[in-house]
Amino acid sequence: MSEEKLRYSREELIEFEDLILEKLNNAKKEVAFIKETLSRRNDSGTDNTASSSKLLEDGADTAEKESLNQLASRQLKFIQQLENALIRIKNGTYGVCIGTGKLIPKERLRAVPHTQHSIEAKNQRVD
Repeated sequence: MSEEKLRYSREELIEFEDLILEKLNNAKKEVAFIKETLSRRNDSGTDNTASSSKLLEDGADTAEKESLNQLASRQLKFIQQLENALIRIKNGTYGVCIGTGKLIPKERLRAVPHTQHSIEAKNQRVD
């Protein structure tokens, strides 16, 4: 019977680090795009302020801005989680479930590379 692994190897960690860096890069591009979209929206639409259709546009515009701000906020949180995962790779704690102390399966880390919980621990938290 083989002993249960407590940590991922350096090679395995490099694979996860590459995955995280790719997701981090994409998330940062997404935030930059959202910020650019928001700043373009702020620059437009000040010429005809009296019409009633302008009020409807303003309402829709405000709702869209809120939606974009929420999306940007989620992406920034995701970026922070990915950066924290990179720190865990560097300090050797990446891939270890904080609930059970066991290794999180590779399949889960590939799907959710910033997770700190195995499915087992996540399900226990929900109950």
